Amino acid sequence: MSDHKIDRIRVHRVLIPGNAVHSHGIGDVAGIHAVILEVITDTGLTGWGEASPWPAFTGTAEGTVAALYTYLRPHLIGQDPVQVERHMRDAEALVVGHPEAKAALEMALLDLTGQISGLSVCELVGGRMRDDMGLSFSVANPDFGKDLEDVAAMWAEGVRIFKIKTGFKSHGFDLMRLEKLRAIYGAEADLRIDYNQGLPAYNAVRCIRDLEAFRPTFVEQPVKMHERDALAHIAHVIETPIMADESVFGVREALHGVQIRMADIFSLKVMKSGGIRRALEVSAIARAAGIEVYGGCMFETGLAHAAGAHLMAALPELRLDCEFYMSTYYASEDILTEPFPVRGGRVHVPEGPGLGVAVDPAMLAKYAQAEALG
Repeated sequence: MSDHKIDRIRVHRVLIPGNAVHSHGIGDVAGIHAVILEVITDTGLTGWGEASPWPAFTGTAEGTVAALYTYLRPHLIGQDPVQVERHMRDAEALVVGHPEAKAALEMALLDLTGQISGLSVCELVGGRMRDDMGLSFSVANPDFGKDLEDVAAMWAEGVRIFKIKTGFKSHGFDLMRLEKLRAIYGAEADLRIDYNQGLPAYNAVRCIRDLEAFRPTFVEQPVKMHERDALAHIAHVIETPIMADESVFGVREALHGVQIRMADIFSLKVMKSGGIRRALEVSAIARAAGIEVYGGCMFETGLAHAAGAHLMAALPELRLDCEFYMSTYYASEDILTEPFPVRGGRVHVPEGPGLGVAVDPAMLAKYAQAEALG
């Protein structure tokens, strides 16, 4: 038990424009819709959390606000913030679904617990296994000429991992982009492919075999999230490793995925698993089965990226790096007081107690979509 009590909870809904439209197999995105959570103690400490929902993936910002403010807030006022597992157990009983809302709550509670204890979040959840990891950028602009300019600029800054979003236009468009990137950057470029559920199951194997000529590191979520048997079949017949993203949210899907050998890799995301510690549980199931993991993200600000970086830092093994590029290379601005630490093509885990980052209230006000609650 600590001597701190939760005194106040505030919920902000923001929209930060993106520098371009990013297209995916399940739709286009033109900005970051985020719900920012403040958990304030009676001793004057503030823990920050972020929910980054996507209606086509996890949920809506409006639903996240209701989950946090209407249903979870009344049960948290007056409670000890360091009792994280107790509060998360209660949250799972009070609200079905809404993993991104639960992720924001856990994030803020861990941030507070870290400030109280003097430990970073990665130290709280297992220890710091690494200080940095390679950064992957998603090539997703329907204007490929603009993407080529962006890739060239990032290449000059040391980025070497590029994930090509496929399945939102023609198969020929996907082949052309991979051929062009491989011709320009050669074997030094680590190219990955992500369909975001964009292929019909009946044609997926044939399409993926065409793309294998460009030696991708993996192919992510080619078919619909519920087509898990089809995904397992693809993983069994395709030589390139197959990664499950939308098909694995939490431990139940991870366990089923292991049982049917659904994929060679699981994408870990704080938002879809409902928090850092739940994502670590998914990782443990994968590790026991010899399945690799990857650091994925939603459309997030630097706040959620910080949580993702702490998750990646705590993993026993991480060979495929992460994609926390939004706040540096996608958002028109970020909400942190200091830039999220990306240097030399690598994500650096924030230092200091808790998340190691702080939110700028002026930026919250600038991008607010409604008056803050609380």
